Amino acid sequence: MNGLTRPVSGHLRRRKLMDRTMTAVAYLCAALAIIPLTWIVVYVLIQGLGAWNVRFFTQLPTTFEAGGVRSGIFGTLEVVGLSILIGVPMGVMAGIFLAEYGSNVLGAIIRFTADTMSGVPSIVVGLFVYGLIVLNTGGAYSAVAGAFALAILMIPVITRTTEEIIRLVPASIREASLALGVPRWKTILRVVVPTALSGIVTGIFLAVARVAGETAPLIMTIFGTTAPISKNIFDGPTTTLSLLIYQLGGASFPEVVKVAWGGALLLILVIFGLSILARVLFGGGGTKF
Repeated sequence: MNGLTRPVSGHLRRRKLMDRTMTAVAYLCAALAIIPLTWIVVYVLIQGLGAWNVRFFTQLPTTFEAGGVRSGIFGTLEVVGLSILIGVPMGVMAGIFLAEYGSNVLGAIIRFTADTMSGVPSIVVGLFVYGLIVLNTGGAYSAVAGAFALAILMIPVITRTTEEIIRLVPASIREASLALGVPRWKTILRVVVPTALSGIVTGIFLAVARVAGETAPLIMTIFGTTAPISKNIFDGPTTTLSLLIYQLGGASFPEVVKVAWGGALLLILVIFGLSILARVLFGGGGTKF
């Protein structure tokens, strides 16, 4: 009996030691991931907070003296808002199709395309939209062209997130609705999608947060300007916070660079606020069944 006890006891000790070791490694990796992120946020906060004043939010940007980011704020709302109108319906509907009807060749093609597009560099998307829209409209940079580029980047993320969230909805919920004689399409729209809504919205916010900070495709589609943005969304250059940060951050005047830091802080807070809002409004950002 003692001969059996010692090996078993030694095996348990090794398992406990391995468990503690891997737990410590996991905590260490989490700390290593959090430290640089916290460092970046704190550094931007220190550098950018000093630029915040009334002029920062109300004046137009300049490249030779301290100005503001008014045009960047309105341009971001305009371009990102248009990209949401274009990308969210397409991404959500594609995700629903893949989850409910995508067990075929067409579904496999869409999944492969979405996964491939998720890894395409954003500058390539900008070049594509430049050739597709800007050149074909007489070289007219516009908010619509920029929104189209951001929507292309947004759709794959929303599509795959929506598909995975809807697949998590238990089959029993669908079967209960179908057993009552509800058509499948109505079951999807009135039962499945509302059940998965919190996860879908969280995926949308993740996609919006990604494109809100994009700069490369916007250089080739909206051009960027320190002048008042065009009131015509189909013609005329505009700008966004990310593009202003890129333009002002390379200026020769320290006060202009300080405005760029202030814009970076504002952009971080906007994205952070959207993430918190999604979690507060939709139950922590997860799908509850």
